[in-house]
Parts: sequence; C-alpha cells; structure tokens
Amino acid sequence: MLGEAGFDAILVENMHDLPYLLRTVGPEIVASMAVATKAVVDAVDVPVGVQILAGANREAISVAHAAGADFIRAEGFAYASVADEGIFAEADAGPLLRFRRTIGAEHVAIWADVRKKHSAHALTADLSMVDLVSGTHFAGADAVIITGPHTGSPASEVDIDAARTASPLPVMVGSGVTSESLPGLLNRADGVIVGSALKIDGHWENELDPDRIRRFIEALNAD
Repeated sequence: MLGEAGFDAILVENMHDLPYLLRTVGPEIVASMAVATKAVVDAVDVPVGVQILAGANREAISVAHAAGADFIRAEGFAYASVADEGIFAEADAGPLLRFRRTIGAEHVAIWADVRKKHSAHALTADLSMVDLVSGTHFAGADAVIITGPHTGSPASEVDIDAARTASPLPVMVGSGVTSESLPGLLNRADGVIVGSALKIDGHWENELDPDRIRRFIEALNAD
C-alpha cells in the first residue's frame, strides 16, 4: 500500500513487540524480522530499512544484510542516554561499524537517532544539538534523525535547524510528522519518517488508513 502510494522508502520495525528489550534480543525476534523484511523487500521497488528495538543495531545490520535491505535506524549509536528500557551506557558506533565490515555489509547505511525520543538526556545535557550531531557524524553515521520527546510528538524546529548546520549528513525528522506539517519540515530537513499519522485515528497501534496516506502524498506533491 505504501509503495504504490508513492513513498520513497519503507522502514520495518518491531514496534508492537512491547515491552522492548535493551540491546540484546532473542533469536526469535531476529528470525521474525528477517522473514518480515525479506517479504517487504520482495514486495516493493523502493529502499527498505530495518529497526530492531531497542537498540539491537548489530541484529538490524544482520537482518538488513540477509534480507537485501538498504539501511537501519540505530538508537544509541553515539553518546549515552537513559531510556524506558534502561541505560544505553555504551555507544554502539565502534563495535557496530567493525561488525558491519566483518560481515561484508558496508552497503547498509546507518541512520542514527540523535537525542532520541522516549529517553532522558541529562548525561549529555552540557552538549548542544550541534555538538551531538557533529559527534554522531564523527562516529560514522550516514544520516541523523531528529525527534520530539515521544512517538507522535513533533521535533523542535530549532533542533532540526541546528542539525543542518552541524554536519553535511542528511537530516531526517523522525516523529510527529503529519500531512499538515510536512511542507514546512521539508524546507528544513532532507526527509521524514512517518508512522502514526498514516494510521487510523492517527494512532500508532492501528492499521494503515488509505485516506490519511492519500492526504500525506498530496501534501508531499503540493506546489
């Protein structure tokens, strides 16, 4: 449905797999995500991404490589934070990039969340968004994702603008995007990740809503 509507990429994520595990997920999750991702890769002619919550970035790289996907969304890539799953005490960039090279998956891009939603960032409170994005670029990310505080919450325009000035990496907005906010966001960012706004009643747990999808694409294509 999303591919036929005109979306530029599809992201496969185990969002309903609540409550999330911290970094280490079971083989049943990896196997299920590999099967699901391969089905999506076979169904669409656009790039496909993978996210395995929470912060299971090595597993996501493995799934993407095996299923023929193109990128992953990685939380905890650079800097520490405290999430509802616990403490992301160690940044993932060093071991993850080495692992990606080891399995021959360097074609799989890493889109890294910066100051991610559903997390506390007191540990890095003395760093600005410019500092955080610059550090994430330095650590080897291929794109950065800016979010609001929660699923469905809009990202700060100040944060988006700061991210654009901090590095040459593509800047994606990763929460709170709607058909109404889309035109303004695309004047600031390189792309958006949208989920809730495409669902019935705008709620992430619900099924896709064809009318909301149509309105979103109309907003994208509006002059």
